[in-house]
Amino acid sequence: MKPFFPLKKFKIKSKTKIQLLLILKMSFWFLTGAILTFAFVTFFGFFVYEKLFDGKVFLGISVNNVDFSGKTNSQVKQYFSDENYSIANVKFTLTSDYGIATVSAKEIGFGFDENLPAEQAYSIGRSGNFITDLSTLLQAYFNGVNLPAIYTLNRNELAASVKPLSNKIKQQPVNAVFKFENGRVTTFLPSSNGREINMDRLENAIILQAPKIFKSNGKNIITIQIPITILKPAISTEKANSLGIKELIGEGHSLFYDSITSRIYNINLAASRLNGILVAPGETFSFDKALGDVSAFTGYQQAYIIQNGKTVLGDGGGVCQVSTTFFRALLNAGLPIVERHAHAYRVGYYEEDSPPGFDATIYVPTVDLKFTNDTGNYILIQSTVDLNNDSLSFYLYGTSDGRTVTISKPVISNQKPPPPPLYQNDPTLPNGEVKQTDFAAWGADVYFTRNVTKNGKTVIYDKFVSDYQPWQAVYLVGTK
Repeated sequence: MKPFFPLKKFKIKSKTKIQLLLILKMSFWFLTGAILTFAFVTFFGFFVYEKLFDGKVFLGISVNNVDFSGKTNSQVKQYFSDENYSIANVKFTLTSDYGIATVSAKEIGFGFDENLPAEQAYSIGRSGNFITDLSTLLQAYFNGVNLPAIYTLNRNELAASVKPLSNKIKQQPVNAVFKFENGRVTTFLPSSNGREINMDRLENAIILQAPKIFKSNGKNIITIQIPITILKPAISTEKANSLGIKELIGEGHSLFYDSITSRIYNINLAASRLNGILVAPGETFSFDKALGDVSAFTGYQQAYIIQNGKTVLGDGGGVCQVSTTFFRALLNAGLPIVERHAHAYRVGYYEEDSPPGFDATIYVPTVDLKFTNDTGNYILIQSTVDLNNDSLSFYLYGTSDGRTVTISKPVISNQKPPPPPLYQNDPTLPNGEVKQTDFAAWGADVYFTRNVTKNGKTVIYDKFVSDYQPWQAVYLVGTK
């Protein structure tokens, strides 16, 4: 007898399997239909959306937080054009140590870029890639897309506006010249940096002001410091020589207004004889030795000098203007001064641009001015005489070791008035002619101090004392 139940169970299983396959087929075609329908609807919707916004910015697109949904390209441009018009009269004051230039926003074409924002806003959702465009438009619609503002200016117009000031600022770098012959520097020109306006940085500095300007509706006056680029020379002072001379370490200046011709001649001659001298490391420099004989035999003319308590005509009058100026350079350089002598009385020339006490007299070969070169490198002495401005300058070049100099104001005490004028008969002058040979000066005790520090420690502290005698005016009266 055949079994009955197993056959029934098999028939049930086969029927269930057929039903599952049928369900899967129906589900597949349903999903396929749904996907195709969704794709069709999406594509069709996208097509319709594009047509609705043909020539217009899609929904949710902003520039600089301004919504331009549904605006045409020209409408976006017009908006930014109107904004630029509103700030056309904004003034930029461009400042520098060499002068000021003032320009308006309109003159330099400053403001929003009117074309690019319109093009960018219109291009959102129009890349040509369906998936990318769809994703972008959905993001814009639900979350918004904000494009940053783009500012611009006309660089050529900016350059033209600042050209007069640019010409003042612009300076080409100067290469060093150093010629050494027979132990003396015969030609010396220190290198110097050049400079010019950095137009890239200036343009950026102006554009960075844009957000503030537009928020204020164009009521600003904007002040901008002009950025300057330093131009380095191809040959620096240090490269031009092998003596360690690379920078200015001290300078001194004085004026000699109203000097007689012979005095100016002597100043020029004495200064030239110190020009180009090299002082070796550790050397003690003697002004008298460097200057040499001061007399008619060495080219000097007669001018007024102090001799035996009187002001008289003598060879080399004016040389003390040179020693005084050199003394000031030594002070400012922080060099140790071994010997210095003040004048017997206050000389008017030395107080034309300085308080009393900053003078040094010499009288070859007994009264000297000396200093020691303790810098560890050579020092080059340079002098210049400016006959147009009646000024003398000394420049000391070497290598800075980081020392700093502090000079106090002079303390003036025990002031005494000058004696009454003295009139002396002079048979060499025509009868009745009066000639002044000495000028009145107040007497005073004067001192000042100098503190030279290095690495925070005092390395030189000195006190310079001057005992000026009261000086009477002397007049010669002709009796010839």
